[in-house]
Amino acid sequence: MESELKSINPQPADQQPEPEPDDSPLLKSDPKTPEPETQIPVSSQTVEEMEQKYAAYVRHDVYGTMGRAELPLTEKILLGLGLVLLLPIRVVAGTIVLVSYYLICRVCTAFLAPNTEDEQEDYAHMGGWRRAVIIQSGRFLSRVLLFVFGFYWIVETRRNNEIEEQLDNETASGDQSQTEDLERPGAIISNHVSYLDILYHMSSSFPSFVAKRSVAKLPLVGLISKCLGCVYVQRELKASNFKGVSGVVNDRIREAHQNPSAPKMMLFPEGTTTNGDYLLPFKTGAFLAKAPVLPVILRYPYHRFSPAWDSISGVRHVVLLLSQFVNHIEVTRLPVYHPSEQEQEDPKLYAENVRKLMSHEGNLIRSDIGLPEKRIYHAALNGNISMPTVLHPKAD
Repeated sequence: MESELKSINPQPADQQPEPEPDDSPLLKSDPKTPEPETQIPVSSQTVEEMEQKYAAYVRHDVYGTMGRAELPLTEKILLGLGLVLLLPIRVVAGTIVLVSYYLICRVCTAFLAPNTEDEQEDYAHMGGWRRAVIIQSGRFLSRVLLFVFGFYWIVETRRNNEIEEQLDNETASGDQSQTEDLERPGAIISNHVSYLDILYHMSSSFPSFVAKRSVAKLPLVGLISKCLGCVYVQRELKASNFKGVSGVVNDRIREAHQNPSAPKMMLFPEGTTTNGDYLLPFKTGAFLAKAPVLPVILRYPYHRFSPAWDSISGVRHVVLLLSQFVNHIEVTRLPVYHPSEQEQEDPKLYAENVRKLMSHEGNLIRSDIGLPEKRIYHAALNGNISMPTVLHPKAD
């Protein structure tokens, strides 16, 4: 996600050569639109058109696009108080929590070799007291960290429907083991709004995630990710290792569905974050295993600053988030979704039906754009692409 939000500083206008006709075909202006010699100033109408096109990534809080809006006097005072009173305390407290959990993981994995099957590296498959301590302390300290960040309470709602009634009837009939197998999901599916999503899911169910391979080498976080059982992917070499990682994820999902002691898989099928009001198209990777999934919907209600990580840099987002006196999170947990035979044979249908259900239950707007459009939007915000080019990209 960090790579999505990197700002690209534009070159000075006097150093920019006139673009060649075949450069960047996906971002080239429509042939019917005359190419300006210099970048055209962005009018309010053009900005409005861009925000409508990329609505899933537009910020609507008082801090505005990229968190750089002109603040009213009251907000400046509140922000100043937060920067002085809250930010230092929360940074220190968060660091203490992170280091504490790292030390717990270090003790629990001492003298043990990580599981290295399928070119992965994790401690999630170990058993006994070590695994119990890692899970329970991880869930507790994740909730503590959310509290430190200002999420003092979490509102959780569980939706019931005929599936749960059917499970209750089967349990009453005495087929307990079969019911447990039917009810246990292979993966948790969630919309993606912020990096805070990971902390919530760690505090709730402590699942495994898909992460960049470089995460495994990070100080402190690297060992924690191995204890979570993260599946690592080398994104720079996607073409060569995609099949292998997909196979590992499918195996993990099937294992979690069949084995109650196996680590759960947590997947964000949108592939990137939004402003929290939209639901992007789902990728099918989470649905290829044909196993049931547990849909979870996250919302971050706000009054001043939105915790959504959409069009704002990581450092600015963390500083503004920790300067908020109170932050809010609402969670809707839907019943386990069991695919029909048709959905099992068609992962795209399975993914789209789960998406429609989450959209309806979470009051989310379904959008047709994805990560490529998000990158174009960020490039435009950073002044790297002229607005007419962004708004009228040539079809390729």
